[in-house]
Amino acid sequence: MTATIHTLPRKAEPSLSPMMALVAEGMNSVNAVILDRMQSRIPLIPTLAGHLIAGGGKRMRPMLTLASASLLGYGGSRHYKLAAAVEFIHTATLLHDDVVDGSDMRRGKKTANIVYGNPAT
Repeated sequence: MTATIHTLPRKAEPSLSPMMALVAEGMNSVNAVILDRMQSRIPLIPTLAGHLIAGGGKRMRPMLTLASASLLGYGGSRHYKLAAAVEFIHTATLLHDDVVDGSDMRRGKKTANIVYGNPAT
């Protein structure tokens, strides 16, 4: 009896590039909705929103929302607002988590509750 050793090809690192390419145009529309909704006459709101949104992240949830709409053959434009709402909800949960946990850093930056204080956040 003999054994044969097979060398497996090296597994490629996971990449979001294919999904980003699929939804890139839609993400521009989602980002426009996000920027529009960050505006307010209350000066602290755009400042705080800018801190939260500029904090980085992959925007995976809005991408999945757009990809789902595409997969289901949706042809309208309401999914851009839905994707933005999904991102806002996600961001709000991160903000809440930072306040509850007393976190001082997120993605290498000071958290909003540290910069602006818990009452503002």
